[in-house]
Amino acid sequence: MADIKQQIFQELASLEEAAARLRGTAVAAGKQTDLEVAILTEQVKSLRDKNERASELIDKSISILEKLK
Repeated sequence: MADIKQQIFQELASLEEAAARLRGTAVAAGKQTDLEVAILTEQVKSLRDKNERASELIDKSISILEKLK
């Protein structure tokens, strides 16, 4: 009976360790995801700013070309 109890406690300890590792992995993955989202957000903002500037330059170029006609 003592052997069975010992085996059960060993299995429970093993499960507890596995759960702790999984929690750690989940936390790390969450932080990584947050970082990736922040980076992508900044990249999208930068691209929108560049697109807006390009659109302004195109409009200005078209205006100049129309005046030259």
